[in-house]
Amino acid sequence: MLKPIREKERDACVLIKDANFPAPFDSRLEFSCSARGTWNIVHIGMLIPEIHQIFVCAQSCLRGVVLTAAEMNAIDRFSNIIVRENNVLEGDTEDLIIEGVGDILSKLPYKPKAVLVYTSCVHHFVGCDLPLVYKRLREKYPDIEFTDCYMNPIMRKSGLTPDQIMRRQLYSLLDKQELEEKSVNIIGNNYSTDESSALVKIIKDNGFTLREITDTKTYAEYKEMGKSSINISYNPVAREAGRYLEEKLGQKHLYLPLCYGFEEIEKNLDLLCEALGVEKMDFEENKKSATEALNKAQKVIGDTPIAIDYTLTMRPLGLARLLLEHGFNVESIYVDSFIAEEKDDFDWLRGNYPDIKIYATVHVKMRFVDRKSDEKILALGQKAAYFTGSNNFVNIVEGGGMYGFDGIVKLADLMIDAFLNEKDAKKLIQFKGLGCENYETNCK
Repeated sequence: MLKPIREKERDACVLIKDANFPAPFDSRLEFSCSARGTWNIVHIGMLIPEIHQIFVCAQSCLRGVVLTAAEMNAIDRFSNIIVRENNVLEGDTEDLIIEGVGDILSKLPYKPKAVLVYTSCVHHFVGCDLPLVYKRLREKYPDIEFTDCYMNPIMRKSGLTPDQIMRRQLYSLLDKQELEEKSVNIIGNNYSTDESSALVKIIKDNGFTLREITDTKTYAEYKEMGKSSINISYNPVAREAGRYLEEKLGQKHLYLPLCYGFEEIEKNLDLLCEALGVEKMDFEENKKSATEALNKAQKVIGDTPIAIDYTLTMRPLGLARLLLEHGFNVESIYVDSFIAEEKDDFDWLRGNYPDIKIYATVHVKMRFVDRKSDEKILALGQKAAYFTGSNNFVNIVEGGGMYGFDGIVKLADLMIDAFLNEKDAKKLIQFKGLGCENYETNCK
């Protein structure tokens, strides 16, 4: 039986039957918990090989990004330019960037193939002429490529989010070139898509070259992505990158969202086959394997309460529905807002399991909720582990490279392992950028 909402949880927790779609919570003062496995703009930018990052911002803004570069052992690819009060008052922010970048490049022990320049909100407040800045930099350093990136928190609630912009700018250095008909990119992910997934198998087994930025080792390999005729994205925040590349390079964009419903998975894979011009597959065996894996996990986990959060997957409602349809006991979902493609799953959950709790993760009241439980809880995701106090948790972010029926099989196995074997949640979730604790071995 589900426990009622406690008084201290009100405003930060709502039963799904009472939740508004797509925004179940008011936007107000926010709390940031210490589950740090999701990637930020530093981690993502470092996916481009042989580049150097330069952050231009006030000193107080630098602490987080400097620590990110240090924690991932990539401080040698990172520099900063501090914007001081006199730069704002004297109006020389353009000269500061141009001269600062020049000073950094003159002192680097290597020549980067490209430089990612991250400007901040202060440049927009003072009307810094950024097009002029990049024009001058490209004139001064014709053998180095420059692209604009942004550390701009004022853009979080309107227009494209910083995450969407960063995933787009990640591919802004690709050049228009002759497209290869049998060449495909998967874009917008921080982790390589599993080789065993049907998505990858359909592409490779039909003789197509597959490229992902996560697999590139050199800048030249990164540039090869400009040759592909099709870009595939399955992370919602990468859709803008697909649109951008379709307009800039003429590459067709195919959005095949990560999902958990068998019909939707099959529909996505059929669309892939159509786009590639190859024969559609029979997925009955794949469905059978996924069902067997879920049934096996359910027998082990039984009616143990399950908490899911949005950092584990872009589709937490879809995952909750899948698990409930196979006999699992999903009691709570930690998510601050819902994406449009989850509407069907939202309606299904509200109609069939109306008392599931939806918790915010950034609401200030979440700082005070009880993070201990007398019963065992299986947490799917770092934030679910943090807020429930559970050491039985699945430690992946953004789907972990798993996709489709094969991804469901692997996730079911991870759930069994997490249920049977405790982890040290406090230790593991403090690492910023899961997989980037050791840059050389995990990020490239």
